[in-house]
Amino acid sequence: MLEARLSFQWKKSRLNSNFTLPKLIGHRGVKNLKPENTLESISTAFDLGLECIEIDVKISKDHIPILLHDDTLDRTTNGSGLACDFTFDEIKKLDAGYFFYKSKTEIKVPSLISILDLVKKKQKYLNIELKPNKKYEVLNVKKVLQKIKQVSYDKVYFSSFDLLSCVSLKESAPYLQCGFLNDDFNKVNISETIDICKKYNFFSCGINLNCFSNSIVSKFVKNDILVTVYADSNISADEAQNLWNNKVTSVFVDDPRDYF
Repeated sequence: MLEARLSFQWKKSRLNSNFTLPKLIGHRGVKNLKPENTLESISTAFDLGLECIEIDVKISKDHIPILLHDDTLDRTTNGSGLACDFTFDEIKKLDAGYFFYKSKTEIKVPSLISILDLVKKKQKYLNIELKPNKKYEVLNVKKVLQKIKQVSYDKVYFSSFDLLSCVSLKESAPYLQCGFLNDDFNKVNISETIDICKKYNFFSCGINLNCFSNSIVSKFVKNDILVTVYADSNISADEAQNLWNNKVTSVFVDDPRDYF
């Protein structure tokens, strides 16, 4: 069992690309161990042995791509308000560790470019989830792609719950890998989701663990669409093994220590 857990095989996507999808992906770095979407969280993920991490990216008022999950700064910094209403210079003065440690820290909200530099240096894989504030979807994609081009790194794939962001990404850079995320099949059912993925050449679909079933995964796999699974809480090594056994390609983990 342990050998199977540690066997980080790489599965090629259906597109002719150098990108390959790992079995285990650190969620916002390792968000149960360090403040999410920070340099500390990402560095810890790599130190623990993860080959790929997921981050959430959106732009500031001055159009700098930054790491932030929510629309607002309130939950994960000591600031308040929409991220798009503040410049990066203003945002990087905030404490991005207080919410986690419950005490003052020097941890800051990082720019995407700083994370790209780290990932490239370590030759790791990166999943960028596009998390734009409303009305900034296309601009967000444009600015993120500019940073990717600047660093010239190809071990990156994209994903989003926002269809416009995914479509904009593929229209701007059709050679890049993009996965559609769907946590509610009552709103967009399985057949519609598969049609969307095939129409826009999305190589994967990310689903919540609560939505997982063998039949759902089988439908995607039959249509040559990879399935990734995330959850609202940490996915244990035993749960992950069951998912992999049932044709799930990748699992997002908040604390990977039990896997190694």
